Amino acid sequence: MSEELPPSDAGEKDAVDEVRATDADAWATACAEDLAAEKARRRAEHGQPPVSAAEELRKLVDVVAEKLSSIQSPLLGAVAGPAAQQVVKQVVQQAKAAVEPVIERNPDVFDHLAAAGGELLAAYRSAVQAQERRWTSRPADLHKDLDDNRGGDEGTGPGQRIDLD
Repeated sequence: MSEELPPSDAGEKDAVDEVRATDADAWATACAEDLAAEKARRRAEHGQPPVSAAEELRKLVDVVAEKLSSIQSPLLGAVAGPAAQQVVKQVVQQAKAAVEPVIERNPDVFDHLAAAGGELLAAYRSAVQAQERRWTSRPADLHKDLDDNRGGDEGTGPGQRIDLD
């Protein structure tokens, strides 16, 4: 008797693996499309998302550099003007060269600093508003307020108020 081998399922397994790979790829594609559509919807609804603090710092450095490079100083006159302009450009380039690597290495630090600055500003604003409330809520008659704070000690100290009426 000859031994018959059972039919091989290798072909079916390859087909199943290919279907699974196609399904996974389709799933990833569908997720990517949904994410892109959601981002587009939010961008249309709320505008552009805020950029990072590091990117804002880059923009600030670029704008300041451009502004400093374009300033013509009447104090230096016609003779020193071009030389001063060249010095300003060189200083601006050195400053940008010093700032750029720091921004590249530590972009998250600037986000944390921006958040801390926002929290400090909120604390300062709260303190100022509380002080303004105290200033505006004081009674009109300060003498009455002083009498209330003095308590029952009439005439015991040199700082007593004398009523002349």
